[in-house]
Amino acid sequence: MIRSMTGFGRAEVTTDKRKLTVEMKSVNNRYLDFNIRMPKKFHFLEAKIRSVLKEYMVRGKVDVFISCENYGDTAGVLKYNSALAAEYYHYYQKIVDEFHLDGRVHLKDIAAAPEVLTLEDADADEDALWNELEPVLRQAAASFAEARELEGERLRQDLNAKLTHLSQLAEEVEKREPEILAEYRARLEEKVKEILEDRDLDESRIAAEVVVYADKICTDEETVRLKSHVRQMKDELERGSGIGRKLDFITQELNREANTILSKANDQTTSNIGIELKTEIEKIREQIQNIE
Repeated sequence: MIRSMTGFGRAEVTTDKRKLTVEMKSVNNRYLDFNIRMPKKFHFLEAKIRSVLKEYMVRGKVDVFISCENYGDTAGVLKYNSALAAEYYHYYQKIVDEFHLDGRVHLKDIAAAPEVLTLEDADADEDALWNELEPVLRQAAASFAEARELEGERLRQDLNAKLTHLSQLAEEVEKREPEILAEYRARLEEKVKEILEDRDLDESRIAAEVVVYADKICTDEETVRLKSHVRQMKDELERGSGIGRKLDFITQELNREANTILSKANDQTTSNIGIELKTEIEKIREQIQNIE
C-alpha cells in the first residue's frame, strides 16, 4: 500500500509516576528529516527514538513532540551551575558599571537566570525510562503510519483515474491520425486538380506526398510509449510504499512523450488533445509529490 507523506499520529500513556504523550506530524520532503522536541531528560534516548521512527516511515519532514508530566511527589534533584552563575554575575556587573547604573546585582537576579538552578528528575534509570517511552512512541508511529496509508489510498485511486484518462487521450490521438491523412489527401488532390485542370492526376505522386506527410505527423511510437509508461505507473501504485521517486521519474517520461505529440500535431483537434495530456500529467506530477 502506498503512503502519503502528510500525516498525524498521537499516543498517550499514564503510569503512577508520569504521563507521557507523543505527537507527530509531517509534510512533503525529498528525504527523511526528523525534528524532535522533548524534555532534556530524554535527550540521551534520541538515537533510539530515531531508530524506531525509521521503521514506520521512509520520506517526509516529520515533527515529533514528546512531553512528560510527572505525578505526585516524584523525587527531583536541584542542580546549581556555579560557572554559569559566575558568568551572569560578571556580565550583570559589567552592564551596571558601563552604564553607570544605581544599585547592585542581587541574589535574586542570579538565581532567576536561566539554567543556573535546575530541577532534574532523580530517576536516572535509562532503561526504565526507555521501557516507558518506547511503547507510546510505537503506538503514535503506528497511528501516524495508518493515517499516511489512508491518505495514500485516496491518492492511489485519484492517480489511477488520471492515468486511465491519459490512455484514453492517447487512443484519441491514434484514432485521429488516419482522419488527418484522409483530409490531407483530399486537400492535396483538390489543389492538384486546380493546377492541372483537365489533365489526369498522377496517383502515385499523390500517394508519395501523403506518405511523406504521414511520416512527419506520425505519433505511433509516442502513444505506444505513453501507454506503456501509464501501465508501468499503475503497476508501481499497486506494488507498495517507497515509490515516490520512481513515480516522479516516470512522470518525466510521460511529459516527454506528450511534448513530442504536441510538437507533431498538425491540426487543432490533436493540439487540443496534446494540451489536455500535458495538463493531466501536471496534475499527476503534483499528486506524486505527496507520495512517500
